[in-house]
Amino acid sequence: MAASAAVASTAPQPLRPRAAPRWALGNLGVASSHRALPLHDRGTRRLAVSASSTDTETSARGGAERFYFNFTGFPFPLGPFLNRRTIRTEAVKGRIWLFEQEQALGFSSVSTNTRMTVVKLKSGGLWVHAPIAPTKECIQLLKELDAPVEHIVLPTFAYEHKVFFGPFTRKFPKAQIWVAPRQWSWPINLPLEFFGIFRAKPLKDEDEDTPWAGEIEQKVLSSPEVGIGPYVEVAFYHKPSRTLLVTDAVIFVPRQPPECISKESLLASAKNGLAVKILSKGKEVPDEPVMDNQLNRQKGWERMVLQILFLGPSNLLEPNSSFAQMSQKLIVSPIVKTLVFSKVPEKVRDWVDSIAADWPFRRIIPAHFSAPVNASRSDFLAAFAFLDEFLPERSAASPGLPLLFASLMGKAASYFPPDDMKTLSSLDEFLVSVGAVKKTVSGRKR
Repeated sequence: MAASAAVASTAPQPLRPRAAPRWALGNLGVASSHRALPLHDRGTRRLAVSASSTDTETSARGGAERFYFNFTGFPFPLGPFLNRRTIRTEAVKGRIWLFEQEQALGFSSVSTNTRMTVVKLKSGGLWVHAPIAPTKECIQLLKELDAPVEHIVLPTFAYEHKVFFGPFTRKFPKAQIWVAPRQWSWPINLPLEFFGIFRAKPLKDEDEDTPWAGEIEQKVLSSPEVGIGPYVEVAFYHKPSRTLLVTDAVIFVPRQPPECISKESLLASAKNGLAVKILSKGKEVPDEPVMDNQLNRQKGWERMVLQILFLGPSNLLEPNSSFAQMSQKLIVSPIVKTLVFSKVPEKVRDWVDSIAADWPFRRIIPAHFSAPVNASRSDFLAAFAFLDEFLPERSAASPGLPLLFASLMGKAASYFPPDDMKTLSSLDEFLVSVGAVKKTVSGRKR
């Protein structure tokens, strides 16, 4: 996700949207907020994924309504290349909606979901966070909310979100455009206008002068010390619904795949290809056709998750054990933890502590995997408990019961299977040796 080199790219605009009928689908793995589905229980705390509606909305049509041509994104273009299904879910009744599309890594069989969040402001207009591909279907589902788009926000530097920002903003020329600061691209650092992003205003840390300041607050994490470019992410807090919005800071991996991921992608991942053979620990890998059934779709999802989180997990042939340890809890992605947050622990800790101190949120909406996640400030702090390894003096200076409790929970949230971490750790050492990422620049040195 955002830990990859962030290269901004343009994507051609799809055809002009037109009306399409809707139909309701079961919301896979999502329960009503009045009957939240328990996904993780630590005894005194419970995390769950919930939505205020058990229905998802999507177009009854495919084909032209879902067409979007995209071969941009260096070094791996982001698929699907021609067809993107959009799923709309009401997360907070009458206030917040989630729009999801499949996002594939290049020409591989690895996919996840990418999410756009839409908030209805008191003005009656819409505030759009992290736009996705503006297909006919996506734009139509947005217009069905029957409110004007007033603000469009790019909360990160990462190219998987930036790639659709310019084309999306051109669909709403009257909207105000806002972008996270310190945008950059690689291997050539080009201005935003080159990527079709015009009239953009920078998002500032704790800015009280934004048009939405009375309803949505913001905190900027900007760390230039990470590597060839800064890591930048803006967190938002929607005060009326007590909702925290992040991009890649934390994730909650669901037990079952998001609805927007196609069965073709899941079955392709279930096949015993080259990656499975390499990571099979010398076991015999059967070469047989993959039947379309729930077991194989689940296997495909588990393999996808482990490759997204670890790049080279220890055993793709039998992914169940590692998947069970990584799913159903609020965590920081192993890639983001290893390549980004462990490099600048003091800055990340300041950002995390500020969020937890100032914002009494009760749910979190990330840009990938499950959302919304019913989670408190203690759950959020627990996901970042690994920072104590780099800042032992700081964590010991202010123990406090809430922090001690978060630390205890964090031992589980921050634990990643050592065998699965080997490839990522080796990659980290290599990137440090060539200067692509840096060693820890604050706290305890590596």
